[in-house]
Amino acid sequence: MKFLIQRVNSACVTVENEIIGSIDKGFFVLIGVNEDDTKEIADKMIRKLMGLRIFADDEGKTNLSINDVGGSLLLVSQFTLYADCRKGNRPSFIKSGSPQHAEEIYDYIVDSCRRQTAGTEIKVETGSFGADMTCSIVNDGPFTIDLDSEEL
Repeated sequence: MKFLIQRVNSACVTVENEIIGSIDKGFFVLIGVNEDDTKEIADKMIRKLMGLRIFADDEGKTNLSINDVGGSLLLVSQFTLYADCRKGNRPSFIKSGSPQHAEEIYDYIVDSCRRQTAGTEIKVETGSFGADMTCSIVNDGPFTIDLDSEEL
């Protein structure tokens, strides 16, 4: 599983000219799922995501988590994170999970994040699985983290 996490001042996802997800300060997260990914792996990735201390404290040091700053999450499925570009110029996506499996894991991640943030200031927004989306972000920093479950 891969999470490409971007610390943002704002982000939104549009489908057919309609904004379906929008956040202010927080994390814009692209989520890639492969066929071997499980709910247990997703839980590990979510723990790391929610615990990342990449927001600045009063001294300008990255010591604060999304919980500390009351940020939000915009979670977007992104099978192209598993692109294999080693042969030729056309990427292969055979390492990506099947649409059925990837959607099941993506939905689990969204539901888990919503459960964990219930009763807090953190809102959880999403893209639309499998849709042709337009994503707009205002990256803060820029600050981008590539989380790979095989490296955790």
